Amino acid sequence: MFELAAEQAGMFFTWPNLGYWGRAMITTLTMAALGCGFGFIFAFLLVYFRTWPLKAMIPVRIILTLYVEVFRRIPFLVLTFLVLFGTRGFGFRFSLFSVACLTILLISTAYIAEIIRAGFESIHPNQWEAAAVLNFGRFKTIFGVIAPQSWPLIIPPAFSYFVMFVKETSLTSQIGALELMSAGKYFNSIGISPLLAFGTCLSLYFALSYPLTLLGHRIEKKLKLRFKSKIVKRYESSLIDRNKLQTENHL
Repeated sequence: MFELAAEQAGMFFTWPNLGYWGRAMITTLTMAALGCGFGFIFAFLLVYFRTWPLKAMIPVRIILTLYVEVFRRIPFLVLTFLVLFGTRGFGFRFSLFSVACLTILLISTAYIAEIIRAGFESIHPNQWEAAAVLNFGRFKTIFGVIAPQSWPLIIPPAFSYFVMFVKETSLTSQIGALELMSAGKYFNSIGISPLLAFGTCLSLYFALSYPLTLLGHRIEKKLKLRFKSKIVKRYESSLIDRNKLQTENHL
């Protein structure tokens, strides 16, 4: 195997082949970015309505809870085939790229929704009560009070799921979507050594996921520092206000 890989290296690492790998790499990243990006938006809306305490929203909350619980337990590959044949059964001829993005969106929405819900629930109830006392509407309470405080708890795990879905795109090669794994299969099918084909695939997945992981850690640190600085500023301002009141009382 190693001898074959050494013999084929010269004919394998050519500019046309490298261009093909580049397109597969960009497609892989785009799939995960689109699926998780829109998934984050839909997850935020899902949590917005799922946590609405009105009695009239109970049926909506039940449906959204079922969605989250079901889609978090469906294997990625199974859902990929369900989306592919389900959409075609209803007469929609989506491209394989669109099917892959839709699959990632459906699953990422469910996972990220749980992350956002946990982030909201971590905020002290006093914050919700204070917003109610100030007569804030639900939209202003969520986006102006709760969400800004919960970002440090939401963004890092959500970003980790994004990195995970970059790797999960390899399963979409089973339906023929162009991404890194399908590129490896293609080169192996035309006689290229598996060591070269899938070794390159492995290297490119690492080249994608590792920098993204480092970026996620960097974002997490910045959010934590920013959150701590806000707490310190609030504490200092409260001390200043308390000292002013004490000075005025003495006078």
